[in-house]
Amino acid sequence: MKAVRLFSLELRRLLQSRLTWLVSLLAVLSPLAGLIFYKPATAATMLSMYLADPAIAGGVGGGILFGLLTVFELDRVNRNRVNMLMDAVASPLHMALVRLLALLTAALIALCLTMLVWLPVSRALIGSVFGSVDYILAYLLFMGLALPLAILAAAAAYQFTRRADLSLVLFAAFAGLSLTVWSDSWQLCWLNPCVWALSDDFSNFRIFRSVAYMRLTWLTAMTGLWTLSYLCIRQYGKGILGSLTRSVRRVYRPALALLLLACSGTAYAAQPIVDHSNPDQMVMSFSELPYLEGVVCSHRTAQVFPDTAAGTVTGQAAYHFKNTSGREQTVAFGITPGYTISSVRANGVDVPFSLGDYQEYNEAMLQAVIPSDEDVELSVEYGGFPQESRSLSSMQGGKEISTEYLCLENAALSPRLLNVMPEEGTYASTFEITLPGSMTVIPFGSGEAEIIAEHKDGTATWRYEDDSVGGILYAGDYIRQDIEAGGITIQFYYGRKHQAVMESAGAVNAVKAVVDYCTEHYGSLSFCADGTLKLIQSRVTGGGYATGGASLLDEADFTAANLDDSRKGAIAGEVMIHELVHQWWGLGNMFDTADGTSPWSAEGLTVYTTYRIVKELYGEDYAQEHYVEQWQQAMDDYYLNFYVRNPDCLAALPADKQLEITGSLTYVRQYCEMPLKILKAEELVGGEERMDQLLCNLFNRELDWTYPYLTYQDFLDACGLTEEALNLA
Repeated sequence: MKAVRLFSLELRRLLQSRLTWLVSLLAVLSPLAGLIFYKPATAATMLSMYLADPAIAGGVGGGILFGLLTVFELDRVNRNRVNMLMDAVASPLHMALVRLLALLTAALIALCLTMLVWLPVSRALIGSVFGSVDYILAYLLFMGLALPLAILAAAAAYQFTRRADLSLVLFAAFAGLSLTVWSDSWQLCWLNPCVWALSDDFSNFRIFRSVAYMRLTWLTAMTGLWTLSYLCIRQYGKGILGSLTRSVRRVYRPALALLLLACSGTAYAAQPIVDHSNPDQMVMSFSELPYLEGVVCSHRTAQVFPDTAAGTVTGQAAYHFKNTSGREQTVAFGITPGYTISSVRANGVDVPFSLGDYQEYNEAMLQAVIPSDEDVELSVEYGGFPQESRSLSSMQGGKEISTEYLCLENAALSPRLLNVMPEEGTYASTFEITLPGSMTVIPFGSGEAEIIAEHKDGTATWRYEDDSVGGILYAGDYIRQDIEAGGITIQFYYGRKHQAVMESAGAVNAVKAVVDYCTEHYGSLSFCADGTLKLIQSRVTGGGYATGGASLLDEADFTAANLDDSRKGAIAGEVMIHELVHQWWGLGNMFDTADGTSPWSAEGLTVYTTYRIVKELYGEDYAQEHYVEQWQQAMDDYYLNFYVRNPDCLAALPADKQLEITGSLTYVRQYCEMPLKILKAEELVGGEERMDQLLCNLFNRELDWTYPYLTYQDFLDACGLTEEALNLA
């Protein structure tokens, strides 16, 4: 009861302090930094810009503020020289615990106020894709848990040193490490978690899980460190060693501290989120395995059962081999780290297998022995939590398994054969996957999935055929629209949460306009298979890719913010056209952007093509006003830019400022200068028709497979022009 009374008194005193409320007010305002200048989330989704950035900024600002407040409050008794009097009234150990709890309570109040204040702001900025669950989790994990970590760290520093100045130096150094040296390490950035993106349309379950794991690991570590510093609290007029000697007499105190630190260390070492692949991306030992002689794979079947609540997978895959070698053979598979193998059976009999510790390219190697029988059916039972690639640890979210979205790629879907050739040239495969009935299954490729069974628990089993050695599968709450354009059928899939944005931007009309125009002027896409092309909006990935029969569209390209980018198009529908043109310029043709001084990139031809489509749709006057004149104005401003006219001044700036300025200038050059150069080239080669012919030839040229990139020199050579001829000055 005495402890409760002391806590009540300390909390009341703390909440009556003007400094406490000043710190709380500044903590409430700190998310504003995430809207103005501190933008750790690099993706252009609405939740990244208007939720992740402010919440992380709130954690950084609020954490630093409450760390400073902690040192100030703990030093108050010593600063006022009443420590002897206070020690006579209450135990220093009791008071340390009471002050810690009071500071944590004040931080909780500040967090609640922050969430209430920023709720209407976030809702207004994010728009139709706002979700209350995402909002609550983001602020709790990104900001909420940063405050107690900072308080514990600052309190521990003070209890070890009992000096305010030294404590502040230690705390500042600890926070500085998180913001600088450790900022790209998802396990070490305790103050500013590695969150590169939050999805608008699909689940953020995995990134929230990752941040929670990191936060709880650090919370355990900081609690252990605070408990250790608790033993050093000065009492009975003794110094640090005398106080420590007295405190450890109660064995449970050091035991608890050591246990917490050990748990934290174990959690750090045993983290289940990211794999331990070889960091050297040039190592390719798995792909260099020799193929077995006398063994081919005739067919593969797999039944996959994702647990969308837990984010895990269980499955059984069967491989049908023809073994004409007359002897036992060792078959190798790539499997996603995090999965375990429960059994491997050949023709119904258990066979020896091993799962190696070595990992490469987000795969571990499973090896199993098949008998000398001519016909072998090898079944593998596997399951677990799919770990993400070590090389992308700061860009997590790719291997999403949730009730809203699922992405299973290659070895995460089923073990991938490494050293066995297919019998008929392709790896004929049949997949069955069971998911909640609200989810639509989309195989990435030409295959089509169909429901073969609906279950009483609300799930449904889908089946589809595939012919790749791996396989990629997407699933989610998708809307599908079939569009006839360019002589093919476009199956357009986008998230239901994005429906309002897509409809307002006229997505269907944009798809039809782009496919009709680009097919007529440049030719069909090479990855369009059998007259059908799937356009699939994915969870934010940082880019798109294509294969036979399907192409991936990054959701970040179709956010309300991106569709309002005037440099890509005058209105949202025209920006939609721009992003879809990238199917030709950027995916259908890859671009060499090695020269950082050149404006050459996929963007220049994409903006030019968008201008041509808009010109055809709305007339020359409209296109001239909203495109050519805008480009010219941007270039006029570019040549007036202080740093363009004074490059020596730019070189004198700090590296981060240089990067910010050059990035902005490069954007203008790619989106405005390059289309003006192409427009000038159009005039020099004889007009639009001739330019279309040249671009068609470039698009359909026979690529050098060793370097399949379209260079600026390729473009100039095709036009018969020199770089100087396209000088705009």
